[in-house]
Amino acid sequence: MNAHPLSGVSLKPGDSDRLRARRQRRDRIAHRVIMLGGLSVVAAMLLILGYLLWVVLPLAGAPEAQAERLGVKPAWSEEAGETRLFAVDERGDLGLRLARDGSFRFFRLPGGEVVAEERLPLGPEETVRRARAADADPGRVAVATSAGRVFLVSYDFDRQPAAPGALPPVAVAFTVAYGGEGRFFSRRAIDDLDYDDAQDRLLIAVLAGGELVVEQAEKRTDFLTGEVRLESGLARRNLGFTPRGVVLDGNHRWVTVGDATGRLHRFVLPGLEPLDGLDLERGELTALQGLAGGVSLLVGWADGSISQVFPVRDDDPAGGTYTLQHIRDFDALDAPVTHLLPESRRRGFAAVSERGALGLYHSTAGRQVLETTLPGSATAALAFPPRADQLLQLDVTGELTRIRIDNPHPEVSFSTLWRAVWYENYPAPGYTWQSTAANDDFEPKFSLTPLALGTFKASLYAMLFAVPVALLGATYTAVFMAPALRRKVKPAIELMAALPTVILGFLAGLWLAPFIEENLAGLFSLMLLVPAGLLAFAYLWHASGLKQRFSGLRGWEPLLLIPVMIGLAVLALWLAGPLQQALVGGDLREWLSQEAGISYDQRNAIIVGIAMGFSIIPIIFSIAEDALYAVPTTLSDGSLALGATRWQSLIRIVLPTASPGIFSGLMIGLGRAVGETMIVLMATGNTPIMGWSAFEGMRTLAANIAIEMPESSVASTHFRVLFLSALVLFVFTFVVNTVAEVIRQRLRERYASL
Repeated sequence: MNAHPLSGVSLKPGDSDRLRARRQRRDRIAHRVIMLGGLSVVAAMLLILGYLLWVVLPLAGAPEAQAERLGVKPAWSEEAGETRLFAVDERGDLGLRLARDGSFRFFRLPGGEVVAEERLPLGPEETVRRARAADADPGRVAVATSAGRVFLVSYDFDRQPAAPGALPPVAVAFTVAYGGEGRFFSRRAIDDLDYDDAQDRLLIAVLAGGELVVEQAEKRTDFLTGEVRLESGLARRNLGFTPRGVVLDGNHRWVTVGDATGRLHRFVLPGLEPLDGLDLERGELTALQGLAGGVSLLVGWADGSISQVFPVRDDDPAGGTYTLQHIRDFDALDAPVTHLLPESRRRGFAAVSERGALGLYHSTAGRQVLETTLPGSATAALAFPPRADQLLQLDVTGELTRIRIDNPHPEVSFSTLWRAVWYENYPAPGYTWQSTAANDDFEPKFSLTPLALGTFKASLYAMLFAVPVALLGATYTAVFMAPALRRKVKPAIELMAALPTVILGFLAGLWLAPFIEENLAGLFSLMLLVPAGLLAFAYLWHASGLKQRFSGLRGWEPLLLIPVMIGLAVLALWLAGPLQQALVGGDLREWLSQEAGISYDQRNAIIVGIAMGFSIIPIIFSIAEDALYAVPTTLSDGSLALGATRWQSLIRIVLPTASPGIFSGLMIGLGRAVGETMIVLMATGNTPIMGWSAFEGMRTLAANIAIEMPESSVASTHFRVLFLSALVLFVFTFVVNTVAEVIRQRLRERYASL
């Protein structure tokens, strides 16, 4: 009988084999459980990555177009080439066609059955020359005639209830607004027009025989009857050149006219005084069209190219002026551009050439998203429904073609996400994140560059604050501090990690930010006086012989420094006022703004650095202190025995040996800073700006996701770009952790022989 070496229990023959088998079985179970846990973590990470990619990949998908020939329809079977306006409603199943004779035919799609017909009261020889649908409301149309008149028409489809399986009856409400006789502008035929029927004002600009005529009318509503009256006046100007198109500014400030040579001329409203011009030197101008929002102009050229132009305000602080500037060009079509058709809700547009080439573009992205060839003969008219999910083409033979378009995210490209983009109403290209606004003309801006910069900026300032404090504190605690004091200090610092970050962000935003704003000079005096005061105290401690007199307090010196630091802090804050008065005239913030040109935001990088640094100090401190304390004492004792000082032993033996663990602590702290949400959400001001200034705020990727994800529509471009920013965070963290692990392993191998 043998006794078990640990329990002292006598073992029968064969018991040791059973114990060994039981131990091996438990080892196998533990091994499998640990392996299952590790595989579960890897699987979870892969699932997260897969889901992020599944949401984000549609942003990179290529647009698709599928053409469907609908044939010749009754609504225009014999006079398709005389079409002056072609439009489709929101659902894409009802449309209208305005013919040269002034007839409006409302029809179903795809069959083409006429559901209603209306006619303008034209004279015997009068015909429709041009028609323009309102950008904001497709149910409003301005019609210009050969007799110099303009009719303002509104229409609306009313779908009636229908029996199951039957098409719903459709009633059309058709009205000629502001009187049924039209508005006279000229004795000559109108060549082109543009108009804006706003809530309180009506503007109509026409070109007639080389003359520009603009009506500007204020609307007055009768309080009792609700009738709208117009108080209008006409402004005229002889142009002196052959015009090729007219476009009104969306803000009613000026009107732009293009001439045959390719020059753009601007005239100020209401007097039509010449303002400026822009010669693009591209040859013959063949098409001129305003983009949605009323700011940009699209210019089509005889060589098939397309240019975008919009007014840019200079940086004159007195107010500045707007000058037309050529912003960008788009990929050219194969022949002169004949049709430019903007989308009504995005900055996209379609262009058609003489040879039937169709290009779909997005102006802000500056790219052609799709190019195809239209079937059939030359194009007579084009129509986008408001959703822009299809394009209807009517050719001169009466053949109707519907091109179904799958183009959900044209505004997203590498350039719009990461490069400087010149947006409308901006003085220069820039990096801008602005996903929503109050008006319908707003163009979303999805630049991730300021968010990525804000993430790096917040992490940098947090690490600048946390790393020296955490590493120096960990070094002193592990190597120099008395063991009894260490047993109290280390758990207390680790307990700081349990503080909710929302509490830290709350305190930083509501207490720390106003305090530092009021005591900014005191902060700088603290940074100078406290280190200098501590060094002076240490020198006096050694020079006065107090170190030998209180040798029993070795390792307890931090307790002596607490009142010294408090006194130095109070002194620094007290001296801040006189120093501020003597050096900068009494107000450091005003001096920074007026003299140094540095703006100061109350919630800035300094606040974030202190608050977020406070949250990551326990992590870095705990890991670094454990790594330093785990260094075998035989190494440091051996160096001391060979005559090295304690500092030499620390720097040349202990720190290199513990460097893998210290580096791990730094990387984990950096990862925590990069992914921090609540502190930066509450303490930064959330301003997505470019700049490394410590006195300005920022917006990080994580905070941006937390702010805007609840407001984004599922599967929208905004929604997917937010997931893209999450993917960027995921990839960045993965790469940093991988690189950190490689460096840690190399450090471990290098110093393993110590």
